[in-house]
Amino acid sequence: MRMVMLRASGALVLALASTTGGTAALAQAGKTASAPSGTAAPYRINPGDELEVYVWGEDRLRRVVKVLPDGSFSYPLVGRVEAAGKLPSELEQVITRGLASQFREQVPQVTVSITAPSGFSFSVMGKVRSPGTFAPGKYVNVLEAIGLAGGPSEFAQTNDVVIMRKQGGGLTPIRLRLTDALRGNPSQRDLAGLPVLQAGDTVVVP
Repeated sequence: MRMVMLRASGALVLALASTTGGTAALAQAGKTASAPSGTAAPYRINPGDELEVYVWGEDRLRRVVKVLPDGSFSYPLVGRVEAAGKLPSELEQVITRGLASQFREQVPQVTVSITAPSGFSFSVMGKVRSPGTFAPGKYVNVLEAIGLAGGPSEFAQTNDVVIMRKQGGGLTPIRLRLTDALRGNPSQRDLAGLPVLQAGDTVVVP
């Protein structure tokens, strides 16, 4: 498996161009992929992400940390910090509260940056042109994910795509019919919203 950092929109356009063969269909399919998302959801921290924590004026507290599989990391004077599922701004507040007892006056500004959002990754396998594991650094829907994998191959059954999602100790299948959307002729159901992938999902194109 390989980790790939790509721009989803560009890969999707190339994938759809190879499968539809028409500029009108390509333009419509591109709109379909972006329309359900609307404003992009803010990225929330995942296990495996690399973060930089900086306290203004306190170089001794500057750290680059990796979020552990349990969703936490350790930080000086604060201890264990629960990070998974939080926005960077929420994490800044958590660390600020943890440092409050260490400063006589107000805690200096805390800044948390995601330097490597590699924790949000998913796999695309089956009849696609470039199967693999992808970490795009932003949330993508299933159509964009297939675009990252180069698009469906010639004999792919795009009306029987499955997302295998980890839930608890097992896997839950989410079945999708994507042929119309890939051809640039989306149904109302397609326009209502395509599933956004979660970390650890596997998209199977039979």
